[in-house]
Amino acid sequence: MTTRNEIIQELREVLLKRVPVIDAIVPPLTFIIVNGIAGLTAGAVLAVTSGIAIAMVRLLRKRPIRFAIAGMAGTVGAASLATWSGSAEAFFLPGIISGGLTALVALLSIVAGRPMVAWTSMLVRRWPAAWYWHPQVRPAYREVTWLWAAFFAGRAAWQWRLAQQGELAALAGLRTLGGWPALVLLLIVTYLYGTMRLARLGGPSVEEFRTKAPAPWIGQRRGF
Repeated sequence: MTTRNEIIQELREVLLKRVPVIDAIVPPLTFIIVNGIAGLTAGAVLAVTSGIAIAMVRLLRKRPIRFAIAGMAGTVGAASLATWSGSAEAFFLPGIISGGLTALVALLSIVAGRPMVAWTSMLVRRWPAAWYWHPQVRPAYREVTWLWAAFFAGRAAWQWRLAQQGELAALAGLRTLGGWPALVLLLIVTYLYGTMRLARLGGPSVEEFRTKAPAPWIGQRRGF
């Protein structure tokens, strides 16, 4: 039986591995604040500068910089688009597009029978791919992928509406609250619901699958 402390520790590890908090919120907030004070160009320049600074700090501390590099690339693209178009709302367009594409990929993965959340788990966990497609395992990942599709589609649609209305302050607030805080909540729900569904489905654990243990199985009690 998985203890409460083990669940908390597992959630902590999941969040540390998958949520690049600083990298996700500092450049957009910098853009929003500086744009309101000094204008679009200054906001774009300082947003990019903040992304570069985060990457440099990570590099000096010998920490993984993949999140900072990805965030910096996104910030450069967003800042360039905003500067080129002359519209502050355009800064958020790449994020809206990526959210919509994520929702689309999630839906297509469900149709293909290879749920997207299973792939993200596979990249982090390094568990056997065939385990995820087991008939008593896959439904849990399919259901959670539906949740992800709804989250990213809903967020993208809401942001698009605000951008069309020129509601920069509301768009900034949604970008902040609908960014890492909402993603943290999504990951927590994913883990809790996913592990519950795996237990109810009665499929094999990863180790039982690897050793080809016969049913009935204990099942995957920790990790998703």
